[in-house]
Amino acid sequence: MKTFIIVGAINAFLAVALGAFGAHGLKDRLDAHYLEIWKTGVTYQMFHATGILILGILLGKAGVSSLFSWSGWLMLAGIILFSGSLYLLSLTKVGVLGAITPIGGVCFLAAWVLMIVGAVKHF
Repeated sequence: MKTFIIVGAINAFLAVALGAFGAHGLKDRLDAHYLEIWKTGVTYQMFHATGILILGILLGKAGVSSLFSWSGWLMLAGIILFSGSLYLLSLTKVGVLGAITPIGGVCFLAAWVLMIVGAVKHF
C-alpha cells in the first residue's frame, strides 16, 4: 500500500518534471515529431502514476491483494518500458527503440485488467 503511494507520487513528480523539461528545455532542440513523442511518454506516465496511487489506496481498503499488487508492478513496468522508450526515442532518434513501446503498452493493459478483476473480487 505505502509502496505504491510512494512509487505513484515519484512517477507523478517525474512526469511533471519531464513535461516541463520537454516544453522548455527540448522545444528548440527537437523537431515537432519527436517533441510530440516525448509528450506522449509524459502523458502515459502521469496516467499510470495516478493508477499506481489508486492501487495504493485500494490495497489499503481491500487488504493484501495479489491482483492489485501485480497491477501496480505492471503499471510501473509499463511506465519504464512505454514512456522510457519514448523518451529515449525522442532524444536519440533511434527508431528500433519504438519496438519496446508496445511491450510497455501490454503491461498497461494487463494492469488495468487486473485492477478490474481485483475490484470485482474485493468490492
